[in-house]
Amino acid sequence: MNLIFLGTRGEIEARTRRHRMHTSLVVSYRTAEVTIDCGLDWLGERKRVAPSAIVLTHAHPDHAWGLKPGAPCPVHAPDKTWQELQHYPINDRHVIKERTPIKICGLTFEAFPVEHSILSPAVGYRVTAGRARIFYAPDLIFIHDRNAALQGVQLYIGDGATLTRTFIRRRGKALIGHSAVRAQLTWCQKEGVPRAIITHCGSEIVSGDERGISARLRAMAAERGIEVRIAYDGMKLIL
Repeated sequence: MNLIFLGTRGEIEARTRRHRMHTSLVVSYRTAEVTIDCGLDWLGERKRVAPSAIVLTHAHPDHAWGLKPGAPCPVHAPDKTWQELQHYPINDRHVIKERTPIKICGLTFEAFPVEHSILSPAVGYRVTAGRARIFYAPDLIFIHDRNAALQGVQLYIGDGATLTRTFIRRRGKALIGHSAVRAQLTWCQKEGVPRAIITHCGSEIVSGDERGISARLRAMAAERGIEVRIAYDGMKLIL
């Protein structure tokens, strides 16, 4: 399995050379390439990538609005996401059912609901190809059925909106927002995931001293017996 982090910036104003484009990940295996998410930054930029398919985590602007003019390939998304994107001129639509593994271009995707937004319900994806297995969730407060989602996962790719401070708000009985990286590293420790990569970077990372922040994160991860690094636009990884 090959990974390319096309974009690593969250829904923020700040941007740098390392974090310029909205969060998007290419997962490839053999001859197939699947792109996860296509945010507003990718309008007019999609010729830079030619995926076999696109998979969406949810319908927020920084994850789906790059598809406003349509899509050059099949698009897969949960039904709740399609309800929000019903007016987009996407002809080749496929519904992903939660907790039901599905083959997309030789890769197996399983969608796990995550808490993040009331209006735009989100999922994280457990992705398997050959012996490689990752879990990808760029926006979340927590994973429903976390044990099943992370079982046997070699790499967790998570939400970098906030490092340690609380970024969770309550709307009635529901929670919205983002879990801190520190909490996500603890999940990895508890579920036996040995490595983590942080994407969907917020202002704390994008506008801050990234070297210093990386050192802090590595210390947090070392306390939990795992490895961590911050993704940047264009970063490549082979599993």
